[in-house]
Amino acid sequence: EVDFWIIPIIQGFVQIEELVVNYSESSDDDKSSPETPPQESTCVDDIHPTFLVALISRRSRHRAGMRYKRRGVDKNGNVANYVETEQLIHVHNHTLSYIQTRGSVPVFWSQVGYRYNPRPRLDKSENETVACFRAHFEEQLKHYKKQVIINLVDQTGREKIIGDAYLKQVLLYNNANLTYVSFDFHEHW
Repeated sequence: EVDFWIIPIIQGFVQIEELVVNYSESSDDDKSSPETPPQESTCVDDIHPTFLVALISRRSRHRAGMRYKRRGVDKNGNVANYVETEQLIHVHNHTLSYIQTRGSVPVFWSQVGYRYNPRPRLDKSENETVACFRAHFEEQLKHYKKQVIINLVDQTGREKIIGDAYLKQVLLYNNANLTYVSFDFHEHW
């Protein structure tokens, strides 16, 4: 009886744009020069292909929260601030899709305090984390089949404890459909 009053909403982002790509190597000045011989007419789509590009981001309702207030994984395998972003490209009657997900590191951890960048801490043991980590990635693999994990936490500073716990869980899970890559921004500045 209350369905009339309930409005479903999605927290996310959608943008759709039509893009025209000009592959011509000549400059605009060359094209308008009187010395430029007339070109053989070709299909407009071959000269300037049109792409329809859509970007859709969907944020999970599970474990949504403010940064530094909501971190890690819960008992059901949901990670904090999880977002799925899909990029769709439509060209010449073909549609391509690329999906990227992001979320908090799926171990039990938190950051306490209001100051900028509080020190992270592990809230549960390695053994207490295994089942929830497994639940998170079993759900991911059910949807996406294979995943490349890119760990972006600082590998040497205050976040090292979280990065080490993450790698340990990946090794314990030992699933051939997961590829783990550690990428430390601090090494590439």
